[in-house]
Amino acid sequence: MFPKKGMEEDISYKEKRVRAITQLYYSKPEIQDIIFKFSRNREISPRYFEGFGKRPDSFQYPGDIFSLVKRGATSFHCSEEIWEDPMTLSTELSQNQYNEMRIGWDLLIDIDCKWIEYSKLAAISIINVLKSHGISGVSVKFSGSKGFHILVPFEAFPEEIAGEQTKNLFPELPRKLVAYLRNKAGKELAKLLPENFYEQFKDVKIKRGVKCARCGEIAKEFDFMVQHCSKCKQGEQRRIEKGAKNEFNCPNCRKPFDKVAITPFYLCEKCNLDSRKSPDNFSASVEIDLFELMGLDLVLVSPRHLFRMPYSLHEKTALASVVLDFEELKNFDFKDANPMTVKLKSFTPETVPGEAKEFVIQALDWYQEHAPKESDERITGKYADYKPLNLENINDSQFPPCVKNILKGVADGKKRALFVLINIFRSVGMQKEDMEKRIYEWNKKNETPLKEGYIISQLSWAYKRKPILPPNCKDFYQGIGCCSPDNVCSTIKNPLNYLVKKNFASNKNSPSRGEDNNKFKKTK
Repeated sequence: MFPKKGMEEDISYKEKRVRAITQLYYSKPEIQDIIFKFSRNREISPRYFEGFGKRPDSFQYPGDIFSLVKRGATSFHCSEEIWEDPMTLSTELSQNQYNEMRIGWDLLIDIDCKWIEYSKLAAISIINVLKSHGISGVSVKFSGSKGFHILVPFEAFPEEIAGEQTKNLFPELPRKLVAYLRNKAGKELAKLLPENFYEQFKDVKIKRGVKCARCGEIAKEFDFMVQHCSKCKQGEQRRIEKGAKNEFNCPNCRKPFDKVAITPFYLCEKCNLDSRKSPDNFSASVEIDLFELMGLDLVLVSPRHLFRMPYSLHEKTALASVVLDFEELKNFDFKDANPMTVKLKSFTPETVPGEAKEFVIQALDWYQEHAPKESDERITGKYADYKPLNLENINDSQFPPCVKNILKGVADGKKRALFVLINIFRSVGMQKEDMEKRIYEWNKKNETPLKEGYIISQLSWAYKRKPILPPNCKDFYQGIGCCSPDNVCSTIKNPLNYLVKKNFASNKNSPSRGEDNNKFKKTK
């Protein structure tokens, strides 16, 4: 909203400049019309210079735009997701409910570099990659500041992928597509850069180093250190990150180790490749991560994220977010975004339905090969080297009383109970599909079920880490109200120990030991 009366002297020069043209600019029927047309079935939010308006919101008529401007709105933002009815959106909805309401989504790529000339080159390289995959329906617009937005409309994608409706594959699918684009466009971008590019950026604080040839990411540099204690005649080997100042002492005499040998090496944590074993997989020279510099923004590919609408003004520059032809991109200049002289073009390009199918197939094939594997994830701390147990013929009767009580459903402490189930299931190697099925069945038994979104987030967090032990006995479980110890509980410290003990005893007496390895069975 406008500042209160008497506060005009506190308005910044930038704000004064924007507010001086907002009413004149947005009062034009053609500006209202082009913004309104793009907003259909999208969630929108006005911005009041420094803060956003209420959400969800939508335009009912083109005149709504100017009405908001008269109340202080300076720009307008909208979702890349397309909805049946944006006004029914809520943070309380589950993923399944979002999927039912979503009609589709546009692939929206945001490039934002400090230097507009390099933003242009990055945009050109991405559009070239899209066109090389047979996609004709690509549009680009100036962001209003230092970058560009590239859009591929939802109609370009196949209706189904591997038996799933494409509209429901948000944000997972577009994130994979953007990762693939980043890899391919990086190679295109390198061809467009001037000879003195790296010299220009030698002092810029961005990620630089040796690249992994497989995925194109900058590898981490480590030292493999061999240390020895001359007094105790014992030593150790360890990996430390390059530049770390750690000093390590002998565990017996507590005196500092002598460094016997230090071997530098590179590790791509994404591909889990080590230069000591795969030296040809790493580039010979130090390179800059070009798209970290160019600002390829994966954040835009997230649920209900908003971006600046075409022909909306920008608060910092007072320039319009103008739509450009591909041919205009190379020679774009800020004066082309002057709100008083802009030429209006649709940001939704003409497209051939399904023309991005081959692009999707190639991107998913690439992602399957280059995506970080769960087993590659690393954690530090007490359970960094913990591995799932492989137990035989597990069934519910072997769970400790606290876990059995949790599985019946709980009234209080549901989040702590979920933490227990995830960790005990993963600790014994329960398959992902089985674990999720058990957890969702359990959640239905709770007095007030947890929101599905919360369960999804906790599972996602867990999958990115190695399994850890569930919390130790007594206090934690007493707090949930599920602790009812039996005679075995007094001999163990952790619920997992209980399960191992019961499982060992059961298999010792079972004639079918060794069958159905590592499968959970429910007891009736």
